[in-house]
Amino acid sequence: MPEKSLLFSPAPYHVLSYGALLGTQFFHTFINSIISFKTLQRPHFGILQRAVFPAYFGIQTAAPVVLAITYPGGGHLAALPQGISGVLHPANRWGVLVPLATAFVTGLTNLVYFLPETNKVTALRKQQGTVDLSLFAELLTTLYTSEVKEGKQSRDKTTQSPEIKALNKKFGKLHGYSSLFNLVTFIATVVYGVHLSARIV
Repeated sequence: MPEKSLLFSPAPYHVLSYGALLGTQFFHTFINSIISFKTLQRPHFGILQRAVFPAYFGIQTAAPVVLAITYPGGGHLAALPQGISGVLHPANRWGVLVPLATAFVTGLTNLVYFLPETNKVTALRKQQGTVDLSLFAELLTTLYTSEVKEGKQSRDKTTQSPEIKALNKKFGKLHGYSSLFNLVTFIATVVYGVHLSARIV
């Protein structure tokens, strides 16, 4: 039996956490969202995204912290310390600290700012609606809801009220920035993966 079991080392937990983060991001961004958008009707797609986003952004925020805590140390650059000390080591500034910090900050920004702000805009668009709430209650609570004012659908550009136009513009801006932050989080995760792979070659 080995002197110290691998189960008591941070290495397996680090690798599994990294795999979960990268896999979740890749699947949601490039497979799940695209297929769902093409397959589901717009209101149902919105309901799905609204349910998924809190957990998704939560994973993007928590996983970099777990990766920092479980950083295994060692490597080719002499005996680097484990955990946070290893992440903060000057030799790891660009390959470890910057990618993990970037992923954490962009994930956290999506979770605590862009998601709530987008939900606020959705709620305001909902207030502009006059549809039968008993039939469309779920639809009106989604990020991509198709509210109507005076019987006119909000996504129909030829019949939009000024209020709906302004809300749609704000929604589009928030959603665009959120998507950009999501992409930055994914790129930072890949950059860290390249550094991590250098430890096994």
